[in-house]
Amino acid sequence: MKEAIFSGMRPTGSLHIGHYLGVLENWKILQENYKCFFGIVDWHALTTKWQDSADLKAYIEEMLAEWLSCGIDPKKSTIILQSLVPEHVHLHMVLSMLTPVSWLERNPTVKEQARELGIEEQLTYGHLGYPVLMAADILIYKSKKVPVGIDQVPHLEMTREIARRFNFHYKEIFPEPEALLAEFPKLLGVDGRKMSKSYNNAIYLKDDEKSVNEKVASMITDPERIKKTDPGHPDVCNVFSYYGVLFKSELFQVRERCEKAQIGCVDCKKQLAKKINEILEPIRSQRNYYLSHKDMLWDILKSGSNSASSYCKNTIREVYEAMKLNYPI
Repeated sequence: MKEAIFSGMRPTGSLHIGHYLGVLENWKILQENYKCFFGIVDWHALTTKWQDSADLKAYIEEMLAEWLSCGIDPKKSTIILQSLVPEHVHLHMVLSMLTPVSWLERNPTVKEQARELGIEEQLTYGHLGYPVLMAADILIYKSKKVPVGIDQVPHLEMTREIARRFNFHYKEIFPEPEALLAEFPKLLGVDGRKMSKSYNNAIYLKDDEKSVNEKVASMITDPERIKKTDPGHPDVCNVFSYYGVLFKSELFQVRERCEKAQIGCVDCKKQLAKKINEILEPIRSQRNYYLSHKDMLWDILKSGSNSASSYCKNTIREVYEAMKLNYPI
């Protein structure tokens, strides 16, 4: 039997090319070797978007359409909507009863999010406690590994601490999940900052050819290269960094032409935009197809969520028995 793993995304807006390269390409590989549960975690979305819940249904549909378009296969993976698997919430409630508030208050990620959103004084109970829900998402499947990048490893430690606490006080039920490290390529936004929806600097999977061309044309290049005849410095150029992630086979040629002033920044950007559009065109086409068949999307979510619920019921039974809650469930 394949080892189970869980990974999820918050449906808070359109996916960009960084999500495709950093997460979805990795998921495509994992679904060949693991029993994968991939979740659209809508409860987590409400931790920061609770007042904008009217958009959530559309974001869920868009996210699933983009997952499918990028190769996440419901025949190989179980795709769920978090709120349709009640066992996630059941375990979350149990774990929230034994998690000290001090653990949550020292979480640097919560503090950083609150500062970025300007809500330090309005931090909600759900936002503060999201690491407990995250732990429930992972532990309900008894996941021994969690796919993360190296910078996310500290976030996983909270889940491990919560698992240890439950196992110590009740019974050894939960494995302490380890990081399944993946090399997530880093792409900056078109303005050179972190690629983010809030910065409006991302290239989205849904962007049409014209939008991609305009965004790439606006990208920051070598600030010391004033004229086309000036030799370039590729290592400080954001356009060159995209070649380094997306088109490694052409990296040497692009570097050489830039350093020898054989190509100008405008032409280099046009070539990059063309190549990005070649990657995105089949994704855009599939995405539009799925969004025009929304009943199909919800059938996938309902089927996957029902399957996951059946899988998770055994874990909940074990938890209740360990706690001497001998309820007839």
